[in-house]
Amino acid sequence: MNIASYSVKRLLRFCHRPNSTNACFVKKKARFHWGRPAYIQHDHESMAKTRNIGIMAHIDAGKTTTTERMLFYSGFSRRLGDVDHGDTVMDYMEQERERGITISSASITFNWKGHKVNLIDTPGHVDFTVEVERSLRVLDGAVGILDASAGVEAQTLTVWRQADHYYIPRLIYLNKMDKPGSSLEMCLQSVRDKLHVEPLVLNIPIGSGKEFVGVHDLVNLQSLRWDLSSSKDGTEFVAQPFNTQFKNSNVQEDYEEINKARSDLIGRLADFDEHLADLVLCDTKMEDIPAEDIIRAIRTATIKHKVVPVLCGSSLKNKGVQPLLDAINLYLPSPMDISYGFARYYGTDLCALAFKVVHDKQRGPLTFVRLYSGMLKSGANIYNINRSSSEKTSRLLQVYADELHDISTAVAGNIVAVAGLKETFTGDTLTSSLRVAQTAAKKYNQEAHEKGKKHLTEPPKSEEISDDYCNAATCPERGQALSPQCGQVEINTETGQTILSGMGELHLDIIKSRLEKEYGLDVDLGPLQIAFRETIVDSAEVTEILDKELNGKRQFVHLKLSVHADVDNREFQHIELQRSTEHPLHIKHKMLKAIENGVRSGLSHGSLLNFPVIHTSVHLHEFSTHYHTTLPMITACASMALQKALKKAGSVLLEPMMAMEVVLLLPGVLLPAFPFDQPLAGVAFRVVRLLARFPGLVGPQLVVVVVVMLVLVNMKVVSSSSKM
Repeated sequence: MNIASYSVKRLLRFCHRPNSTNACFVKKKARFHWGRPAYIQHDHESMAKTRNIGIMAHIDAGKTTTTERMLFYSGFSRRLGDVDHGDTVMDYMEQERERGITISSASITFNWKGHKVNLIDTPGHVDFTVEVERSLRVLDGAVGILDASAGVEAQTLTVWRQADHYYIPRLIYLNKMDKPGSSLEMCLQSVRDKLHVEPLVLNIPIGSGKEFVGVHDLVNLQSLRWDLSSSKDGTEFVAQPFNTQFKNSNVQEDYEEINKARSDLIGRLADFDEHLADLVLCDTKMEDIPAEDIIRAIRTATIKHKVVPVLCGSSLKNKGVQPLLDAINLYLPSPMDISYGFARYYGTDLCALAFKVVHDKQRGPLTFVRLYSGMLKSGANIYNINRSSSEKTSRLLQVYADELHDISTAVAGNIVAVAGLKETFTGDTLTSSLRVAQTAAKKYNQEAHEKGKKHLTEPPKSEEISDDYCNAATCPERGQALSPQCGQVEINTETGQTILSGMGELHLDIIKSRLEKEYGLDVDLGPLQIAFRETIVDSAEVTEILDKELNGKRQFVHLKLSVHADVDNREFQHIELQRSTEHPLHIKHKMLKAIENGVRSGLSHGSLLNFPVIHTSVHLHEFSTHYHTTLPMITACASMALQKALKKAGSVLLEPMMAMEVVLLLPGVLLPAFPFDQPLAGVAFRVVRLLARFPGLVGPQLVVVVVVMLVLVNMKVVSSSSKM
């Protein structure tokens, strides 16, 4: 029996060592765990062998565990990291290791069979969805991981729709095939029903539950089996061709199942590939169709979003990860396979997107950038199109999770970190100079003129393909030590409290933990507060007189103002002067600013529960003051007058509202017939208004609605002091 037993690590090429790409390292009864490879600089690095991928899934589906196996089998790490033991490479933050979850997306670079893989491991918890959003916008492909016993879960739907927005080709990896209740058929049906894509099975499991030992490779006609008794870390496995495995065998049922699965695979691909269709029409035996033709057809169909390849495995049991790595190389696109519309206007000049900014204690702000064209060198000057400013890069760094290695040059298609950029924010487009930016704008305008499009007044930005959600949800990160997971921060000028808003209770709890452990702060969190707002229902007019003596000088202010409901404008902008012949209101600019400051102060605390007042306009009818009156006294008088006016006008409390997408999985129910005026079953909100809908569609439907959140906890009061 011709059984090929080999070790994956023994057959790894010297992809980390120059001048050794055609050599194989084989030695009996010896295992070699190569250390972290040094990044080798190439002037013209092959973009065709570069993969920029992300790992996305529902929480606890096995993203980080799968990533750790990838790093181990590629030779990057010397040991198998375990989430439960808190010793993983990717989850390097203390809070991640304590909780066993991914909080911040981590980037890493490794090599697999001659290909360079830039991988980003994203969080699975809903509180950190923004980390997934800003990572997906710079990736060329993604691997969606499913729990084989659960199928498509809630957060799987969220990250899948995010990937749909950026039109990213994907693979699906059915993890935990060793778990009781795991089912290939159940997962495939779940993918069809909930993700609405066509799964293409590339390998099927051998055994189920505790009996899972490997997979049948339908493309290469071989069975891959892992024997953990002889290789606990899964580096060694047995590849057995079908023609030798089932020859003189009594397990004909298994062979018929495999043959049928391969026939289905080729039949599906024949719909997209003419060459395979010709082979099928010529009655070519399924086992005689070359694997190379099948691989080419799968890759083309995957990049064109015709199919989604599906693979099986169990990362925790060290089974099935190597075929997944092979599939990443073979089926997911390289930067050369993806067309970025904005990049073509820059030609061979630099075009890069800053998609994440973090703060490093030693290096200061680090900007993660994706290069779409051109080359970036350490110490080079760059031009920020969004800020219309130039900056100089101090260092160029290749990212290995929490370790950063200096490099001299980065070329298009890569993801690197840049130190020294102090004025660059998330979503900014970077190029080499103002001249290059102007040239790109000129090219765009020429093309727009020919096609009758609207001209640009500034250079084309990579931000044009981004989602507004990412820009809105990403906090202003510059100067904040907690930038990867920070919420919105503001300081109440009257009470001195620091108000921290986040995506949820877990989000805020993690920020508190980081403040205490990483930055030595004694943090006291106040009770949870709901982000209510107040407004008025009637108009009211009041007169306020302030007449005091301060340090021997008379402080006198007389003003008359009125408040009115304003549904068109949410926030207060400027006070409106109601001039008359008796009161012409010729007010100096500095005094008018003092009055407006008092109005803003009064609107910041409503008369009911001290929440900000919105949708309110303020009119000034009368104003007079004494020569010696100071500006703070004018501000105080305006604030007192406004508070009286709010009480007189009758304030009401507004519940938090948000626009959200709702997917209706109601087969056979037309969208207009859905009762939007009733609370959705099992969801703690009621629909107020329907913003967008698609009438006449049957089955799963997407609607955009405005809802009132009955339970919305997104704010805490934080007061901190440094530990001595």
